[in-house]
Amino acid sequence: MSNAGDLLKVEGLTAGYGAAPVLHEVTLSVGAGRIVAVLGANGAGKTTLLRTLSGLLPLAAGRVMFDGLDLRGVKVEKMVRHGIAHVPEGRGVVTELTVDENLRLGGLWRKPREPLDEIYDLFPALAQRKNHLGHQLSGGERQMLAIGRALAAKPRLLLLDEPSLGLAPKITSQIMGLLRDLRDRTGLAVLLVEQNVRSALSIADEGIVLNLGRIAAREKADKLADDADLRHAYLGF
Repeated sequence: MSNAGDLLKVEGLTAGYGAAPVLHEVTLSVGAGRIVAVLGANGAGKTTLLRTLSGLLPLAAGRVMFDGLDLRGVKVEKMVRHGIAHVPEGRGVVTELTVDENLRLGGLWRKPREPLDEIYDLFPALAQRKNHLGHQLSGGERQMLAIGRALAAKPRLLLLDEPSLGLAPKITSQIMGLLRDLRDRTGLAVLLVEQNVRSALSIADEGIVLNLGRIAAREKADKLADDADLRHAYLGF
């Protein structure tokens, strides 16, 4: 499902840790204003995929293109300048900094510096706690802060790893709704790794199922959600 307007193109990607590949010849694409959900069991290679795309892991083979730029060898710190933001699993925030300082850290590479009003509009809970330290936040607030910090860099592509992990359904619903709104309103592209399959497919345009590091299925999200055999075989529901 690739076309000339794709923002991210991944072709034959093989990657892993040391001499042991985790991903094998993965090919996918993400267009501007599209959400692509990456699904699969634990150990399928989902997190490895995002870590490779963001430059944290090297490619063993294949090619990753972002808006015509070959990302092989691009340093991690340069990714954000090219318009790619990665929110890893685990709600990583700098706990010794305030909410406001964390968000300003996310926008550090933007010149000139832009106000954070838009981020606070997206996350009213953060606006109320802007002077609180990261360790004083709830799990849901930390996830909002991690996403807000990534958005402060004004990315064109957001790589998002397990945003609902450990969160209450209400907070999960808020985050998924926010992603859908950003896609529709700003044209943000999202590659979403998510264990909550139903939530992910409810907002995604396309779903990709990874199994043992290979793509087992790739369909429009609604079609994938309706495919009972596929869901039972790979997604557990």
